[in-house]
Amino acid sequence: MRLLSANWPAPSQVRALTTLRTGGVSSGVFSTFNLAAHVGDERDAVTNNRAELKRTLCLPAEPCWLSQVHGCGVVDVSTGSVGTVADAAYTTTPGPVVAVMTADCIPLFLSDTDGSFVAIVHVGWRGLCAGVIEALLGKLALPSGRILAWTGPGIGSDVYQVRADVRETLIDAFPGHESALAATGNQWIADLPKMVEQRLRRQGVIHIFHSGQCTYRQADAYFSYRRDGQCGRMASLAWLE
Repeated sequence: MRLLSANWPAPSQVRALTTLRTGGVSSGVFSTFNLAAHVGDERDAVTNNRAELKRTLCLPAEPCWLSQVHGCGVVDVSTGSVGTVADAAYTTTPGPVVAVMTADCIPLFLSDTDGSFVAIVHVGWRGLCAGVIEALLGKLALPSGRILAWTGPGIGSDVYQVRADVRETLIDAFPGHESALAATGNQWIADLPKMVEQRLRRQGVIHIFHSGQCTYRQADAYFSYRRDGQCGRMASLAWLE
């Protein structure tokens, strides 16, 4: 199993990482460390991969796997349950494990300088427009100057093509996103990490770090729905020790 740990100055009790696509038992388009049960992979393979994840990382609990819908739902995993419909999750207590699954969307990790909480947000263009980042920050209600943010592996700023109507929707939701959209023929290239950063800065978050990892271009390391269509999912996990 290969992992990418968050490269940010969070306190040592904050654990935050993303899995890569290798080291599991799934086969074919899900090869090999697919962690999603909803993409058509063999159930036993997903079960084995999830068990290996928990065993290798010595997780304090089963991850709270969400039912992600590209919306703005936020759940405190201390009280939530597996299958909760949400696209952002957080915890303020040691033990629970927050998790989102991605294959091009950005897993956005959040904590603070005291390590008083940890959160992950599943961010694609629909989630941006729905205000999922703002919804989570509103739930936390913490001084923005203390918050740390890290964008995990997602589709890169030079390959994420969107239609003109998607561009208009993004700009309608947040006019500043116009600077993160570049024309290419009759399509537009969207810089998703930049748009995430724009949203965070508008909320007063200034300590923002990026993985720089592109799921689309790094085929040996990451699943990518845009590149492959049917594929597996990586998991991004965080918890407090």
